[in-house]
Amino acid sequence: MTRRPSHIVEPGPGQESVWDYPRPPVCAPDGRLVTVLFAGREIARSNAAVRILETSHPPTFYIPPGDAQVGLLEPSRRSSFCEFKGQAVYYNLRVGGRLSENAAWCYPQPLPGYEAIAGCFAFYAGRVDRCTVDGQMVEPQPGGFYGGWITPDVVGPFKGEPGTDFW
Repeated sequence: MTRRPSHIVEPGPGQESVWDYPRPPVCAPDGRLVTVLFAGREIARSNAAVRILETSHPPTFYIPPGDAQVGLLEPSRRSSFCEFKGQAVYYNLRVGGRLSENAAWCYPQPLPGYEAIAGCFAFYAGRVDRCTVDGQMVEPQPGGFYGGWITPDVVGPFKGEPGTDFW
């Protein structure tokens, strides 16, 4: 069970609290325009992203491979396992002379319930130059492990901030 922090921000009009998101997480189709930019190139552009919504985490956006420049992604040696989604594989992003290590990840064969993100790519907002959702600049989820995107329409506090290890 996720331990709740003592101070949860109350959402305003048009906002969501990450403390209202479920656990286990759910897949939610999202028709807003999502973009990822790196080294002067648009790496991804999609109106068909899927958000993963999980208690205490800002949403993670998964972009269909047809909406991403997958030729710029190189397999990394990194992998991780999520108890809900399964085995993730990671990718380095290379554009010209610029390299961002482990900038993206994907679940090639997610566990049941997460088929909507199979083969889709999620990007760390802090490892690319810019991510947007409907033109709003994204802030990366705090810490180095989680890859949620903080937009003006979500409030926390968020997992990954100092002192959140046991949430």
